[in-house]
Amino acid sequence: MRTLPLFRLVSLACVAALAGCALGPDYSGPPDAAPVAAQSGRFVRGQDAASADAPVNRWWEALGDPVLNDLVQRALDANPNLGIARARLQQSRAALNLEQANSLPSVGASALAGHARLPPINLGGSSGSSGSSSSSGSSTSLNLYSVGFDATWEIDLFGGHRRAVQSANATAEAAEASLADVQVSLEAEVANAYINLRDRQRRIQLADESIRAQEQMATLTLQRLDRGTASNLDLIRVQNQLDGTRSDQVPLQADLESYLNQLATLVGQEPGALDDMLAAKTAGDMPLPPAQVAAGDPQTLLRRRPDIRAAERTLAADTAKIGQAEAARYPSLKLFGVIGLGGTHPSDLTKLDDFSAVAAPMLSWNFLDFGRAKARVTQAERVRDEAEMKYRQSVLEALRDAEDSLSRFRYGRVTVATVARTKASADRALDLAQQRYRAGTGTLIEVLDTTRQQIAAQQNLSQAEAALTRSFVGIQKALGLGWSS
Repeated sequence: MRTLPLFRLVSLACVAALAGCALGPDYSGPPDAAPVAAQSGRFVRGQDAASADAPVNRWWEALGDPVLNDLVQRALDANPNLGIARARLQQSRAALNLEQANSLPSVGASALAGHARLPPINLGGSSGSSGSSSSSGSSTSLNLYSVGFDATWEIDLFGGHRRAVQSANATAEAAEASLADVQVSLEAEVANAYINLRDRQRRIQLADESIRAQEQMATLTLQRLDRGTASNLDLIRVQNQLDGTRSDQVPLQADLESYLNQLATLVGQEPGALDDMLAAKTAGDMPLPPAQVAAGDPQTLLRRRPDIRAAERTLAADTAKIGQAEAARYPSLKLFGVIGLGGTHPSDLTKLDDFSAVAAPMLSWNFLDFGRAKARVTQAERVRDEAEMKYRQSVLEALRDAEDSLSRFRYGRVTVATVARTKASADRALDLAQQRYRAGTGTLIEVLDTTRQQIAAQQNLSQAEAALTRSFVGIQKALGLGWSS
């Protein structure tokens, strides 16, 4: 048997597929969510920032701290959140491969070798006929051999498969952008935790020095009280000041241990694993940012920030899903085909010119669904509208982050300069107090009190420098820097 309308049906199906159109809206790019910022060419709060474009990768190296460089690299290698983002990217790419495969024919193969024994067949002959009786009493054996191929293909008449591939591709690109966004956030988190750790270590050291100075003041005040040259009020005042300094040191120590735990977790290790590496004795000066940062322009920011890219790709994916829902409202055409060789003997499998072929197109259309398909289209449209609003929100928040960070950096430099002048005055006051004490015109109490004020000025300067460096980190995160493919 040979019936072969298969080639003709496939040809007609291909013509129909080429003639078919993809339903739903075509994605034409994201909306213009910040036209004023894109046209201005400069950030509103970035008067002191360089207009040159900022480097994308390894911005933390500008702080010149080898320990920080090592911590960031460890985090990029072993952070669990980064591993989760990589796994999600691989999942989305696998989903894309699946959608691409779904638009192609499905082909299978089968082979059969069977043996059947049939019972005797009584044809109703005379019982007196010995030949007939002998013939009707014998059983029959039958062998069957078959090899075949079958194929199934759903013709993409209305572009449902094409929209599915577009959506899956955009989703995979959104996952890639989300991975980059996790990198940016992770690097900033490591840097901020390290800066806060060094700030707490430095302030604890200064608090220890202040406590020692105040303890000497309390001892001298008690001696003066015994000699009648100081009052109980003087002693109470000095002791209260000492107790206050000690109590202020307690939360600093708690913060220090918390940042040690945070850094260990960020690099994928257990709390306490970095205590020796980050001990106070190994701490250097607070890492300080360069005098000026390159911020680029808002338009570059909108192209570079990974979270904006992820939101834009999500919008593209949700737009394609509208076409998927629209295509489900219309008929679907599936083509089934079978080609086989076979017979009652194994040699029949070699007779290539004696094959059977069957092709059968099937048209199905669920036209009476009481509005279900229409509701799915409306739902997809509202999901797309939500994605568009999220994209607009991500753009506005990105611009706000950049403007806030630039503003904090600008005023942070002013604060550091002011506190540095205060600290320089405290240094001069301490030097003068020591000179007077050595000349016999000043008291040790004055020296110790001036020492306490100088240490307080140093603590304030450490806090200001840490805030300035954190604002530099904030700029890098707001600009979307530090990610790599």
